[in-house]
Amino acid sequence: MRTWQVRDVMTADVAAVREGTAYREIVDVLTGRHVTAVPVVDDARRVLGVVSEADLLHKVELLGQPHERRVFPSRRLREARAKAGATLAEDLMTAPAVTVAPDASLVEAARMMTERHVKRLPVVDDLGRLVGIVTRGDLLRVHLRPDEHVRADVVDEVLRRVLGVPDGVVDVAVRDGVVTLTGQLDRWSRARLAVRLAAQVSGVVEVVDALGYAVDDGPRPALRVGVG
Repeated sequence: MRTWQVRDVMTADVAAVREGTAYREIVDVLTGRHVTAVPVVDDARRVLGVVSEADLLHKVELLGQPHERRVFPSRRLREARAKAGATLAEDLMTAPAVTVAPDASLVEAARMMTERHVKRLPVVDDLGRLVGIVTRGDLLRVHLRPDEHVRADVVDEVLRRVLGVPDGVVDVAVRDGVVTLTGQLDRWSRARLAVRLAAQVSGVVEVVDALGYAVDDGPRPALRVGVG
């Protein structure tokens, strides 16, 4: 069963800059392309880092301002001051960049963004070359899939292909991404698997389990042997 991957939602026509790109030119790229960050690449299009609006704003925030004297300035403050005085992409960028492969699942990409505290991921091939970029908003696009497409995947991929359930045994209704499964299967384990696999279909928000079963083959609690 195929679920959506990063390549299905990423932007392939992605703006990028080189290490020697000047501050003003980077600003021009961001405003001209209506983006908030650009990857920094070498001559082979390998991703070296990312320059974001946050990196550029340090110059607006700190340049020309008197520095508060601190015996032990924080790492964040030291980096901010360095970027405030930087003029080239290689000194402005955040490196190394957090990247993702085009065949990564949307779940993997979302988890990576959360864990690494980033809002976008450059998409790279096996050689580290830039092939696209994916943002938080791109990941949410999976939930714009029409209900009829979601239903078709649940019926065709989950029920027919994976579980081999005959047509008409399970009714599948989808509304705003919420899938309701109604009917009766032969075993508890098969009903649970149907629910779990349906939840993995791209665009599913929730699965409402209204399935029955003829045989309860679920796990049994271990017998407790008393000590007497």
